[in-house]
Amino acid sequence: MERKEAIRSAYHMTGSNSFYDGMMTCSTLPGRAVCRLVWDMNRQDCVRYQEKAVSGIPEDFAGRLLEVLVGTGILTMPLYRTLPRAEITCLDYSPDMMAQAQEKARRMHLGNVAFRQGDVGALPFESGSFDAVLSLNGFHAFPDKEAAYREVFRVLRPGGVFCGCFYVKGECGRTDRLIRRVYERMHFFTPPYETVESLRARLGGMYGKAEVGNVKSIAWFVCRKESDGR
Repeated sequence: MERKEAIRSAYHMTGSNSFYDGMMTCSTLPGRAVCRLVWDMNRQDCVRYQEKAVSGIPEDFAGRLLEVLVGTGILTMPLYRTLPRAEITCLDYSPDMMAQAQEKARRMHLGNVAFRQGDVGALPFESGSFDAVLSLNGFHAFPDKEAAYREVFRVLRPGGVFCGCFYVKGECGRTDRLIRRVYERMHFFTPPYETVESLRARLGGMYGKAEVGNVKSIAWFVCRKESDGR
C-alpha cells in the first residue's frame, strides 16, 4: 500500500470513539463540522498536513520508531501497515485511548507494533533507543512541553528523525479564540503554544536541520538529530 493510500485509508476507519476519529480525519459529518468551525479546514487540508508530518519516515523504513502519543491510532495504524519491517512502539498516557489503538492494530494484524503506557515528559526508554520519533497532534496538549522536547531528543539516536504536527497560535484568530475558550477549559489543550516562527527557531536550534511549515493553524515539521549528538 502506498503512503498516500495508507493515510487516506484512515478516513474510512473509525473505532469505538467515532466522534474523535471522525474529527481527526474530517471524515464524518460532525468531524467535518469541527474541522471547518474550529480549524477552517476541509479534508484535503487535513490530508496535506498529515502527509507532510509523516514525510520524514521513509517508505522502506526498517528501524525502531516511537510514537508519542498514539491516541486512538486512527492516523497511524494504516501507516504502520506499510512498514512491516519496522519495530514500532506506541506510547500514550491514557489507557482508554491506547486500548482503542490496540484494537485497531489487532484488527489489522500488526504484529510489529507494541504499546506502552507512559509520560512523554519522562520516557521509559534508554537514550538513543530510536531511529525515528513521530508525534501527531500531541504537543499542544502536553503540560510540560520543555520536558517533552528534551525527552524526545534524548531517546533519538544521532542521525535519527523527529517529525509530526501540532497546533500553533497566531495563524487564525477564530481558532486561537476557540482553543482558549473551549479546548483549554475542557483540558484538551495546555498553554503555552508555539508559533510557526518559534517552532522553527526551537527545532533548528536543537537539531540543526529542521523543515517546518503549516496548513492553517497546524504546523508540521521534519528534523534530523545531528550525528555529533548535539
